Amino acid sequence: MASETEPDAVVFEAPAHFRIYKSGKMDRLHRPPCLPAGVDEATGVASKDVVIDAGTGLSVRLYLPKIQEPSKKLPVLVFFHGGGFLIESADSSTYHNYVNPLAAAAGVVVVSVDYRLAPEHPLPAAYDDSWAGLLWAASAQDGWLAEHGDVSRLFIAGDSAGGNIVHDMLLRAASNGGPRIEGALLLHPWFGGSTVLEGEPPAAAALTGMIWCYACPGASGGADDPRMNPLAPGAPVLEKLACERMLVAAGQTDGLAARDRAYYDAVAASPWRGTATWVESEGEGHVFFLEKPECDKAKQLMDRVVEFISAGSPA
Repeated sequence: MASETEPDAVVFEAPAHFRIYKSGKMDRLHRPPCLPAGVDEATGVASKDVVIDAGTGLSVRLYLPKIQEPSKKLPVLVFFHGGGFLIESADSSTYHNYVNPLAAAAGVVVVSVDYRLAPEHPLPAAYDDSWAGLLWAASAQDGWLAEHGDVSRLFIAGDSAGGNIVHDMLLRAASNGGPRIEGALLLHPWFGGSTVLEGEPPAAAALTGMIWCYACPGASGGADDPRMNPLAPGAPVLEKLACERMLVAAGQTDGLAARDRAYYDAVAASPWRGTATWVESEGEGHVFFLEKPECDKAKQLMDRVVEFISAGSPA
């Protein structure tokens, strides 16, 4: 820890996102407004917040699209937001404004998990909270889920660190006997590793390793911890991934694109019995669809997400 006479040196700063100090303290520079739940005027989607664990304060934000056919139940999508495990939340404008149109376009009940953040709550807190949120959604305890959700058609999705969480959830579901997950969507998932891959910017790999070790100080093998590097020696075999279909999306100019493609290729080449789909957005960077939701490429990606979810719908 820095003493009172010695300034606390900045060891890393992600401009407009966060600043990490030698002492372990962090400043969150990225603070989008938190939006209240309610009815979204643009889409007609209703949302509400539910505390599912009073002990940890874990909550979820549920989204219910306009009901066209009261007798028809909707698929359930559990969503995990990104932010490097350090920033963002389920109620931030970034994600509230993404999930509302997602729920409307895909016709799904969404459960967006507001997991605890590092460094106040180091990993595996976010993974544990996400698992609790997934089990809660699958149990259909809430009235919206019980009345309108079809948990036999369960999907999980996340962007960046949320995409990383999706991978962890699939392995947990496999080792814990469920719940059954029809499809998984990993949108620009955040993976890393100590060895730079072909096409991966060395600076991106180093940055990932540093942030990961800050968020997960107990990581085994640093950036080669299997939760950060699913392709590391000794990582759980990919054939155990507990979903029937998978979509992996990346931005062509994203520093994570090489990792994301390597992950997709490894899953597709493994004995896993599901079907995997790769989507690459030409000329676009990391999670561009959150920053520019109205651009053509973001709309195209949303269309692919909706198509993926609807592909398993009964005729």
